[in-house]
Amino acid sequence: ARKPDRGEAPALRGAVRRAEVRMPEDVERVVVGDIDANSEWRPALAGVTRVIHTAARVHVMRESIADVSAAYHRVNVEGTVRLARQAASAGVRRFVFLSSVKVNGERTDPGCPFSEATEPIAVRTGSDPYGVSKLEAEIALRSLARTTGMEVVIVRPPLVYGPGVRANFLALLHAVRRGIPLPFASIRNRRSLVGCDNLADLLAVVLHAPAAANETFLVRDAEDLSTPELVRRIATALHTVPRLFAVPAAVLVAGARAVGRADAARRLTESLEVDATKATRLLHWTPPLTVDDQLRRTVASIGMDRP
Repeated sequence: ARKPDRGEAPALRGAVRRAEVRMPEDVERVVVGDIDANSEWRPALAGVTRVIHTAARVHVMRESIADVSAAYHRVNVEGTVRLARQAASAGVRRFVFLSSVKVNGERTDPGCPFSEATEPIAVRTGSDPYGVSKLEAEIALRSLARTTGMEVVIVRPPLVYGPGVRANFLALLHAVRRGIPLPFASIRNRRSLVGCDNLADLLAVVLHAPAAANETFLVRDAEDLSTPELVRRIATALHTVPRLFAVPAAVLVAGARAVGRADAARRLTESLEVDATKATRLLHWTPPLTVDDQLRRTVASIGMDRP
C-alpha cells in the first residue's frame, strides 16, 4: 500500500515476478523478477507505507531439483529478508508476512490445537523444508524489527482454499464432482482450513490495527471439519451426492505409502487444528464468511457449479 496523493483514496501496488501475471485494474503493477537475495524491490517500494508479503516457493508435487532445501531457503528466507531490509530503508512502517502453520507442525492431538504459544518444531525436526524456511524467515524478520523499528506482523494460515485453488484440494473437488467413491467414511479427524477471502480479510485488518504490531496470529475458518464432512460440504456446493465408503485409516496410509503418497494420506486421516482466538481477543476479528460460502465461491470460480 503506497501513500496516496492529497485527495486520493489509499492506493495499492502489486509486485509480480513476471509481466504476464494479471492483476485487478485498480492495482498498480511492478515487475521484480525472481525472488532471492538479489531482488531489486526499491521501484515497488517507492512511497509505500505498508507491505503484505505473500510470495513464496510452495510445495511442488514432483520436484525436479536436487537440493530442495536450498531452493526454499533462497526464495522464502533470502528473498523475504531482502525485501524487508529494503522496505525498512524505504520507510515502510509495517511489514505483514504470510507464514504457515507448518512452522508449528504437521499434526495435532485431539483437543490440543496449535496456538501462537506453541513451540515451533519445524527447525527442530527438519522434516519439512517449506516449514523450516518459513520459520527461519520469521526469526530474521523479528530481528530486523528490533534493529530498524519497522513493525512486523506474522500470520500463519493452515491449508488455504478458494478461487484458483490447486494441487490436492482441486483433485478432491474433481473427484467429488465425478462421483468417484472415496474411502473416508470412517475417518474421525479434525482439520482447520481457511478460505482465501477470510484470510484476505484478516490481512487487511493486521495491516493497520495498532494492536497487531509485532504480533503473530494463527487464522482459520469458524469451524473445523473432518475429511468426510469436507467431502459432504463440497458435494453440497457442487449440487451432487457424496459417495463415501469406510476404510480404516491405517490401511489407507499403508496403501498410500506403497504408491509414494503417504504424506497426502496422513493429511486426509490425521488432525491439524489451530486456535485462532488471539485474533478475536486482540483485534476483535472473526471470519466474515462461512465454509459453505467459500466452497460455493471456489466451485463457481472454476465452473464446477454448472452441469
